[in-house]
Amino acid sequence: MPTIAEKRERFAQLHKGPGAFVIPNPWDVGSAVYLTSLGFKALATTSAGMAFAAGKPDGGATRAYALKHIAELVAATHLPVNADFEAGFAKSADALHDSAKLCIGTGVAGFSIEDFTGDAQAPVYTLAEAVDRVRAARSAINASGQRVLLTARSEVVRLGHGGGLAEALTRLSAYAEAGADVLFAPGLKTADAVAEVVRVAGPLPVNVLVGAPGFTKKQLEDLGVRRISTGAALARAAWGGFMRAAADIAGHGRFDALKDLAPAADLDALFRARKD
Repeated sequence: MPTIAEKRERFAQLHKGPGAFVIPNPWDVGSAVYLTSLGFKALATTSAGMAFAAGKPDGGATRAYALKHIAELVAATHLPVNADFEAGFAKSADALHDSAKLCIGTGVAGFSIEDFTGDAQAPVYTLAEAVDRVRAARSAINASGQRVLLTARSEVVRLGHGGGLAEALTRLSAYAEAGADVLFAPGLKTADAVAEVVRVAGPLPVNVLVGAPGFTKKQLEDLGVRRISTGAALARAAWGGFMRAAADIAGHGRFDALKDLAPAADLDALFRARKD
């Protein structure tokens, strides 16, 4: 198992290229172990996947729960892990600074901070507030003396808020100046939109969230994207199979959906080989 410092250095190097890398999002230790076995170069947590597994809505987990979950995934793999740290579990920039220190303490190679407030009446922080929050997270990283990458997320495209892509570009540019290492605007649907984010990012790497149907790795790589994540999609895919099978049993007394199961022997072998 590499050291935390080695994981962090490897993560930073991945963002320098060449090309793009996929950073899939496990939602528990078992899925992290499996994704590690497939040869991915890094993993990322998913706030929604984590919350669903805990029986909570997206955004419903506490900071203490999220930190425990993040630390468990970091310990479960030799790969660097990026944390979906939501909005930092803090309203003020000072409180976010303290939260960021706790996140760094889990051993993550990076973490993201988003500008989503969780308030339906005012769903995103003002630009000034959001910039202060990115600066607070940057300050916490600098104070730690660790090489941890800060991803700044603008949620305005995903939310359909305000000025859409134009506003997201303005925000991402400001977040870059505030100290972000990676820029991320979930919800991009077209090559032109991705290209605009890459243009505004300049030398900074860009993360793009993919779904189905969506971009291919090659398409995003050709557009200059450096990192590709799946968000809660893998967790939702698992939930989709489970829900269909359970509903068929409950509603029709049929067990047909249980024919396409992961072989127990394969799972036993995977987890038996794991060295804690």
